[in-house]
This record gives sequence, C-alpha cells and structure tokens, in this order.
Amino acid sequence: MLSLLRHCTPRLLTLRTIQGLNSHFYSTEMAKRVAVVLAGCGVFDGSEIHEASAVLVHLSRGGASVNMFAPNIDQMHVINHLKGEPSQETRNVLEESARLARGNIQDLSKLSVKDHDAIIFPGGFGAAKNLCTWAVQGKDCSVNSEVQAVLQAFRTEGKPIGLCCISPVLAAKVFPGCEVTVGIEKDQKYPNTADTAAAINQLGCTHVNKSVSESHVDEKNKVVTTCAFMCDAPIHEVFDGIGSMVKDVLKLA
Repeated sequence: MLSLLRHCTPRLLTLRTIQGLNSHFYSTEMAKRVAVVLAGCGVFDGSEIHEASAVLVHLSRGGASVNMFAPNIDQMHVINHLKGEPSQETRNVLEESARLARGNIQDLSKLSVKDHDAIIFPGGFGAAKNLCTWAVQGKDCSVNSEVQAVLQAFRTEGKPIGLCCISPVLAAKVFPGCEVTVGIEKDQKYPNTADTAAAINQLGCTHVNKSVSESHVDEKNKVVTTCAFMCDAPIHEVFDGIGSMVKDVLKLA
C-alpha cells in the first residue's frame, strides 16, 4: 500500500497544482478591469467621498480590478467644507484625488481604453465644476477635453460607463439621445432633480425617474446611472443604489 501511495502521490500533487494554476488563471482572466475617474476630494469642490468609497467597495465585492485616474488641472475653486465658503487658495484635481486613492492614481491622460473593460465616475460637485462646467453653465456647459475623449472612446469600444449623482450630466452632454437618471422629479426627497432633469431633456436626452436605491441602464449606449446624493436619503440607501449601478456595469463589461 505504501509503495502504491508513493507511486500515486506525485501525480495527484501535479493534478492539484495544475488545477490550482488553472483556477488562478481563470479568476485573473475573468476579473473586470475598471477605471474610476475622480474629480478632487470633497463634496463641494471634488468627488463625493462616500460615493467614491461605495464605488470602490462594490467593485471589490464584484471581483474587479481598479485603476484610478484624475485630470491634472486646477480645481475651479476651493471650498472650506467647515464654513461652506470659498477659500483663497488653489488646489490641483489630481493631487486632491490622490487623497481618496491613497496615492495610487494616475493622470487621466494616461488612461488606455484598451486596458479597461468599463469606466465609472463618482459624483460630487467636482464632476460639475472640474470635469465640466455644468455648475455654472448648466446645459450650455463645456466638458473637459480629456474627459470627453475618454467617454467617447469607451462608447466607441462598446464598453459600459457608470455615473452617479450629478455626473450623469457628462453623458447627457457628450451622448445626445442617451438615457440617464438623477432621481425622481417632483419629489421633495430629490430637491435638485427637477431642474437637472429638465436640462437633460433639453439636451435631447431622456431623464428616467429612478429611486435612490435603483439604477437605470441605457442598453443602447451602455450607460448606467444612479442618483446617489441627489436624493436626501440615508447613506445606506445611497450605498445600495451605487451597488446596483456597479453591478449593472460589471454585467455589461
């Protein structure tokens, strides 16, 4: 019996080793590669921190690998978040975004669409101030040239784009005719939705009413949106809605 075991063990170990290697190979091959684009650090002048964190948590739970990016530009302005007032200083979007990324972030100009299966934009006023000028110009805004180029490249490659809170206006501006949500119109829990939805519709896009815990999938354009803090909701509901968006993005990737 001992001689038989000695004869069989090397083969069994070899099979287990091969199976282990195959398992590692397939898990690596199947992991979705997602780019996350930040717009600074802080709700009033950058990326909304809770939204960015929720995106990363749900991507991790979904087994995705993540690379983070931000444009290397100055913020539109800097807000003192304690006082809620502008401060007389200048901050760089990439440097501020590095706070959220724990330093592991790259210049947006280095983002390669071919190296990623999907892209996601958290919200926060930075999306409307630094990635575009929606905060001051509404539907007549301009979109940062690098942001626009990245969005168009992902759409051309047929790769999904996820956006939450105010960032769906980027899609509305760049992709005429697309469908997005920023919440529910004419509902007091969504105080900023009606005006934003009206502007989105004026751009020739379609605003779809969705609750904070839901996401909307524009199948044609592969654009997935959720309203997040456009709704005056408990943070766990915002977290769940972002989870729905991330899950839908990964399904499309």
